[in-house]
Amino acid sequence: MRELTHTEAIDLVGRFEAGQEIPEQMRSDVRMLGSLLGKVLRESGSKGLYDDVERLRVATIHAYTDESPEAFERAASIADSLTVERADEVARAFTTYFHLVNLVEEHQRVRVLRQRDGRPARESATDSVAAAFVRLAEEVGDDSALKRLQAMRFHPVFTAHPTEARRRAVSQSIRRLSELLEEHDLALRNGADQRRAERRMLEEIDTLWRTAPLRPQKPSPTDEVRAVMAVFDETLFTAVPHVYRRVDDALQGPAAGDRAPVVRPFVRVGSWVGGDRDGNPFVTASVTRKAAAIASEHVLLGLERTANRIGRTLTLDATSTPPSDAAGALWRRLKAADEDAAAEIAERSPNEPYRRIMLLIARKLTATHARNADLAYRDPEHLLADLRVIQDSLVAAGASRQAYGHLQQLIWQVETYGFHLSELEVRQHSAVHTKVLAELDAGGALSEQAEEVLDVFRSVGFIQERFGPRAAGRYIVSFTQSAEDLANVHRLAAFAAGPDGNTPVLDVIPLFETFADLQAAPGILAEIVNHPEFAARLEATGRRLEVMLGYSDSSKDVGPVAANLALYEAQAKISAWAQEEGIELTLFHGRGGALGRGGGPANSAILAQPQHSVDGRFKLTEQGEVIFARYGDPAIAMRHIDQVAAAILLASSPSNEKRNFDAAEKYAEVAATMDTASRERFFSLVKAPGFAPWFATVTPMEEIGLLALGSRPARRGLSVESLEDLRAIPWVFAWTQARINLAGWFGLGTALDAVADEALLTQAYADWPLFQTMIDNVAMSLAKADDRIAQRYLDLGDRDDLATLVRDEMALTRSWVTRITGGSELLGNKPVLQRAVKMRSPYVDALSLLQLRALRALRDADESAPVDAAQQRLLLLSVSGVAAGLQNTG
Repeated sequence: MRELTHTEAIDLVGRFEAGQEIPEQMRSDVRMLGSLLGKVLRESGSKGLYDDVERLRVATIHAYTDESPEAFERAASIADSLTVERADEVARAFTTYFHLVNLVEEHQRVRVLRQRDGRPARESATDSVAAAFVRLAEEVGDDSALKRLQAMRFHPVFTAHPTEARRRAVSQSIRRLSELLEEHDLALRNGADQRRAERRMLEEIDTLWRTAPLRPQKPSPTDEVRAVMAVFDETLFTAVPHVYRRVDDALQGPAAGDRAPVVRPFVRVGSWVGGDRDGNPFVTASVTRKAAAIASEHVLLGLERTANRIGRTLTLDATSTPPSDAAGALWRRLKAADEDAAAEIAERSPNEPYRRIMLLIARKLTATHARNADLAYRDPEHLLADLRVIQDSLVAAGASRQAYGHLQQLIWQVETYGFHLSELEVRQHSAVHTKVLAELDAGGALSEQAEEVLDVFRSVGFIQERFGPRAAGRYIVSFTQSAEDLANVHRLAAFAAGPDGNTPVLDVIPLFETFADLQAAPGILAEIVNHPEFAARLEATGRRLEVMLGYSDSSKDVGPVAANLALYEAQAKISAWAQEEGIELTLFHGRGGALGRGGGPANSAILAQPQHSVDGRFKLTEQGEVIFARYGDPAIAMRHIDQVAAAILLASSPSNEKRNFDAAEKYAEVAATMDTASRERFFSLVKAPGFAPWFATVTPMEEIGLLALGSRPARRGLSVESLEDLRAIPWVFAWTQARINLAGWFGLGTALDAVADEALLTQAYADWPLFQTMIDNVAMSLAKADDRIAQRYLDLGDRDDLATLVRDEMALTRSWVTRITGGSELLGNKPVLQRAVKMRSPYVDALSLLQLRALRALRDADESAPVDAAQQRLLLLSVSGVAAGLQNTG
């Protein structure tokens, strides 16, 4: 097939871009940043690089829009014709382009959010807390709705699972570009400030292009802790109280800020970073202690800065705003503990009692951070008591706006984060506990592993003593398969403490992961609540209990369809059991970012949960790239928290619970048919002889393990001989890179075919939230897949039977999903999402073609020859680029 002329190429690209129907401001941003990148490539010193990038770009757009075999072959031949050195540069160029496009999309989201800001609750988007409150109040009354709002809890838990393919240096460069794009928006069109912003963006894009995209080595667990802290420093510390403020403003109207808020802090942040040792030998007891210390350092510095800032602004005169007796007593107590500083502050703040008190409180926070025992706060409760003395005094003196303004936000920050910031959670595999207990029972010298396990409990005790009981104490037992697995944690804690020691306060949380474990969960819970230590803790907490559900291994175990249905059934049964036992249940959802690991929009998933499985409380893991996508920008973080909290509030409304209950009853037979058919189809693939080695051949699974993504190993053994050898994250990641996305959809087409009633399934999509969520997620997963790229990967293997099985199931699933959603193509009912996928698909194709050529070269090489480092680097570059393009890893 001939190559397009320059004029034809320009016309093709123009028609492709015009067909995306993106907002004009967003289109302008893409063009501007794209042209700046083009300038960087032309000035790079690599002769012909820009022209080669353009040739491949035009060819993949042509192949995407033309869909002819000849056009696709032309694009593939261009990718194959490049030298490995040039292919390396081209892959980096496309990856940089994706970073810029992702930035523009995020910037557009922020733009839209700002345009919506400030509307009254009844006119705002339905998925906001304020609007959800109005809807809930219509069903249960204002008093009951307020009670539910004030008891609500959203608990994201950040994890360090190795799915963030982007280097932190790259992330920081993108953040600087985001700030420059904001400056560009605010500058006068064609003015000096706008030209300055463009010049600096060009400089930053050049920096981004020249920054090595791959990490030279895996991050340590401590590096991972510090990376998550960046999200707290840059967004969460201020974003969370702003969410509370927005909700309170919407609910109280003009009275907001002049009287006590009706909103109570409903966010709690958890972390596995530095605490999750399941399969990660690099997370030690020492690392866990460091993780807690780092988190505490960050939050104390934040509180100290905020207290100082408030202190400098509280310049209210004692004559106009006299302090209460309690405030006077507080000043005298603070002055006695820090006389020299008090004298200096008093001299600089004559007759300004509130300023004096706040500045001394800031000094106490400095001392707390520096661990100065004479001056430090013992715990956050003592700080809150002091802040409330000031607040009450201001109210009594008529200065309620100062009382419920910035001071209230500081109080919310302390209530949310304490002195620990994130509640550090420990996770360990049940088999490790069993092995160590066997050693302890046998007596004699202990292994290094046994000593380490015991030291973990001592570390939890140390963290609780130093940072407070909220700082640590949740202990998750992965692969819980019996009540004994949970009781073992208390036995180990007793061994660690010894006869004279104190055991830490522990909330032992079962993690049910496999299909069999999910089915056994209610029976295990019924048994463990009678265990003495477990029962005692249950009573001490007011019969509160957490139960964690694993999405990753259950999906890998029985396929995504059966896993989703099993998870729903397990939640329904566990929730019903908790209701009967008078237990306040919190279900902890171990969801990943990718669809094969429970990913997808959290708010729609929450609204699809069974009766009493939410009840105002929702806890989930936030992993890898999802952390920065949801919490990296303040406006997006606030919107995400608002959406999730709204769903939590509405999930337990009578109408929503009835809808889910009725749908589960009505479509029980459909669910049973889908479950059986999907599992049989899934097993026909993954249980086929030789499947695991074939999977490792037709995907870059082995090579993904070479990427320095995270500290945790990618697999349990040295090789992949069976599916059990592989962790769920690389299982999903590998299928994503191969543009097949099998982990998110395989078996659904057969399941729908087994039902074989299009009218019934279309009605189920309208009536049944669980089914609707499943179909929508699969539509997104398939939209990001590509038949022609997938075929090339499948051709790497020598099993036509398995390749045909995958292709047939993909075609069948696509056909059913398109018909059920009522469109002529995938995501036809979600135009914004469809546009985003279409806009980037040809560019992802370019990287996939470069990845394929590198993969073939590595696979075809003589086994006795050294690994071709240049081809291996190209492969890893393309993996990072595809992850950026699809905005999905694991």
